Amino acid sequence: MKKLIVNTLLTLATALAAGHALAQTQKLTLMLDWFVNPNHGPIVIAQQHGYFKEQGLDVTIQEPADPSTPAKLVAAGKVDLAVSYQPSLIMDIAQGLPLVRSGTLIATPLNSLITLQKSGIDSLAKLKGKTIGISIAGNEEATVGTMLHSAGLSIDDVKIVNVGWALSSSLASGKVDAIWGGLRNFEKNQLITEGYQPVMFYPEENGVPNYDELIFVANANKHNKEAIRAFNTAIEEATTYILNHPDQAWQEFIAYAPDTLDNKLNKMAWQDTLSRFALRPAAVEVARYDHYARFLLEHKIITNLPEAKDYLPTF
Repeated sequence: MKKLIVNTLLTLATALAAGHALAQTQKLTLMLDWFVNPNHGPIVIAQQHGYFKEQGLDVTIQEPADPSTPAKLVAAGKVDLAVSYQPSLIMDIAQGLPLVRSGTLIATPLNSLITLQKSGIDSLAKLKGKTIGISIAGNEEATVGTMLHSAGLSIDDVKIVNVGWALSSSLASGKVDAIWGGLRNFEKNQLITEGYQPVMFYPEENGVPNYDELIFVANANKHNKEAIRAFNTAIEEATTYILNHPDQAWQEFIAYAPDTLDNKLNKMAWQDTLSRFALRPAAVEVARYDHYARFLLEHKIITNLPEAKDYLPTF
């Protein structure tokens, strides 16, 4: 009898706590790294399917006017969370921005170096003397340079030009011989839909340390751990739902913004991205972040070495 009473009280307490959590809705602003696309699948499904709401969250999803600003806005306390990149976070930390990683969205690299089959450039070694287009200058000397080094070349053996956001069109038109920064789930498919056969070279297969492509970042000095835990739980539930019901999840995803999301390219990207979503958004491997930070330091992309334990709190 005593055991029954205790269990009843525990059940009641749990129910009251859950009710209290829902009554005390926590508002969060989340700024994406770019316009909504399949990379943001778990975020959109968490919103559409009600997983955020179930966790007592009211999440406002924002798209940036300038994709270079989301993490900076978090550091300035203007938004609560932002989608960023592991390499970018390390560089921001090294520059003194008050940021921490709060979760992982996509746990594998998406970046790639792409050529076209018709060019005959089917190995990195054949890039000698060629032109590589990039969209944003940053760490290409480390990444592209390392990839070229694996084939016996150096960054000085190629010409790097900034083509802005016209990566695929620059490659298709022959303005450049290769592009760096094209995503293996987007630019590859865009080229295929336009009748081209891309040749892909992956950084993690050519000397560059593995890393998380997309992560969530929060302000190091003022963040709500309880809200972030709830956020990560919702993202995990959404990811599980997507993997279990990919076709149904796709329909819910495009319903978020049918005019811009419901097209062939996004559907191809959706299929290619499913296996790359982080199954455990809150989980993190400290050594992986330290390894990549040392890589950036060795290539003089950063001038000081931040320790991962300082910007990877437990949520």
